[in-house]
Amino acid sequence: MGMGTSTFVIRWVNLLTMLLAVAVIIFGVWMSTHDDGCRRSLTFPVLALGGFIFLISIIGFLGACKRSVALLWIYLGVLLIVLIAILVFTVLAFIVTNNGSGHTNPGLRYKEYKLNDYSSWFLKQLNNTNHWKRLKSCLVKSEQCRKLSKKYKTIKQLKSAELTPIEAGCCRPPSECGYPAVNGSYYDLSFHSISSNKDCTLYKNQRTIKCYNCDSCKAGVAQYMKTEWRLVAMFNVVLFLILSMVYFVGCCARRNAASYRSKA
Repeated sequence: MGMGTSTFVIRWVNLLTMLLAVAVIIFGVWMSTHDDGCRRSLTFPVLALGGFIFLISIIGFLGACKRSVALLWIYLGVLLIVLIAILVFTVLAFIVTNNGSGHTNPGLRYKEYKLNDYSSWFLKQLNNTNHWKRLKSCLVKSEQCRKLSKKYKTIKQLKSAELTPIEAGCCRPPSECGYPAVNGSYYDLSFHSISSNKDCTLYKNQRTIKCYNCDSCKAGVAQYMKTEWRLVAMFNVVLFLILSMVYFVGCCARRNAASYRSKA
């Protein structure tokens, strides 16, 4: 690839990623203004990501503009580390999310989830008391369960609804408990359940309790995380291919810059 082409591509790619980094940083600042502690907890990772993208972009941009071999070496070194990290994370994400799926029940359109179906990594994270306490706090604040009675006015509508894994696992007792539903967010707990599932005794109708301490809720969160991780992993595959091409162009720009310096 010619000197002019490679440096032009690197300049524009890094200019665009600098603008992206600024957008990420602005988003992180916006998140820090929220009263919701769950969103605020993501502020530092988002700001750190934005700052990292901006730093590597400006190194690549200046290296291409000034034809600086040293800056382009640093740029390529950091980019190589990023490529390796993306590859490792993507492989691990596919391994971790390989297990677990929903179980169908007669008369219900939505699926229910069992915690032991998921990988040991998910089990370790979700059974950690401190981790689950933070997650549970965020689930309660989201008020997904309270909204079910407004979304589904009748029991028939509830049974035919496609509930999310979190709604199915955290907002209602498992079907095997046999508790009759009064509405979308209230169950008749006077019914004597013969199920040995401990979730049947953990479920309460109170807004802040529901089934948030149940294994079925943890399983719903695991399924949600599995879906999200799979999406991130597929995005990473595309990102890896794009960055690999940028890395190749960067190598050409570095070689051309070295040739330009030797002739000067």
